[in-house]
Order: sequence, then C-alpha cells, then structure tokens
Amino acid sequence: MNLTKKILILAPHTDDGELGCGATINRMAAEGKQIHYAAFSLCETSLPANLPSDTLEKECSEATSILGIDPGRLYFFNFPVRQFPAYRQDILDEMVKLNRNIKPDLVLTPSANDRHQDHEVIHQEARRAFKRCSLAGYELPWNHDQFRTDLFIRTSEEQIENKIRALVSYRSQSFRDYMQPEFIRSLASVRGLQANTRFAEAFEIYNWII
Repeated sequence: MNLTKKILILAPHTDDGELGCGATINRMAAEGKQIHYAAFSLCETSLPANLPSDTLEKECSEATSILGIDPGRLYFFNFPVRQFPAYRQDILDEMVKLNRNIKPDLVLTPSANDRHQDHEVIHQEARRAFKRCSLAGYELPWNHDQFRTDLFIRTSEEQIENKIRALVSYRSQSFRDYMQPEFIRSLASVRGLQANTRFAEAFEIYNWII
C-alpha cells in the first residue's frame, strides 16, 4: 500500500463508500494518502418528504470530513437512484473524466457480486474506466451472498470508531440495520480474526498494479 498515493472511492449512493471501506479511508488519510470520493446519486427521491433535497449531500460532506477527506476532493453527481442502468454511458463518461483528472493509483468500488442495480453499474463501468490502475471491491454484505476475501486491510479500533462516527452523520439513514454500530464492529472483528488482527476490512481484487 505504500506505493499507493492517490485513492478514488466510487460510491453509487452517498454512504456506500463509508459503509464499505470507511476505516480504510481513515487509515489511508492518516498515512497522508490523497483520497478522492465520488458519489453518483444524492438519492433525493428516497428521502422522507419533510427533509430538504440536499440532506444526503450535507451528511456525506460531514461523514467524509470525519474520515479525513478534503472537501475539495468530493465529487457529487445526481443520477436517479435505482435507475443507473438507463444512464450507463453517462456514468462511464463521468468515470473517464475522473480517471483523466485524478489519475488514481487505486480505485475502490462495490463488489462484483453486489446485486443492487445501481451498484452493479458502478462496478461494471469501473472495470472499463479504470482498467489501467489497481481496482478492488469493497464489502456490503446485505447486497451479496458471495464475496472473495482477496485482501485484508488492518485497521485500528480508533479507525473503526471513526467509521462509526462518520455513519452516525447520516441521520436520515439511522433506521437502517446496517448503519448500527454493533454491526460495523462485528463485521470488522470477523475480518480482523481472519487477518490475525483485532479489526480489518476485506476487499476483492480485480486488478493490482505495483
């Protein structure tokens, strides 16, 4: 990981990046890596009617700041939630621009087995747009029944707690089971046990260039 200087997180929706690799983001930021975060939908139509349309943009900005991402390296797009397949080419075009402008060493994207239609599109187009840099998939277990643990990134207790703090920033999403601190700690403990450490996050590898 020492050769990885610029990392791009691809989040289909705000909060996916934090859920899948929040502790890893926090670790890499602490190590002085340049972290970029792209969210492809603000999910405005999924919000309760009483909340402003920019609620998730504000929550994502707060959450990623807790993890150590510079606000100038956040990129928000507003593709309609659950309709990404209809915007596949437009999404690819935005990824190609991100690749050209950032030139990332490592891109983190949803898993190849993620069954959410929006997540599937982000993964598939990432395989096209970022085929000449390292590419790995993060884990969102409620969306897939298979996941290859090709890579474990060890994280500290503090980094897991910062991940939880970041997710708490998503007040509009606090009712979701996978947002609960006990789930986040439990999954990190399982992956830590597999990696001979206390806490870790797991990833699939699709391309690794050193």
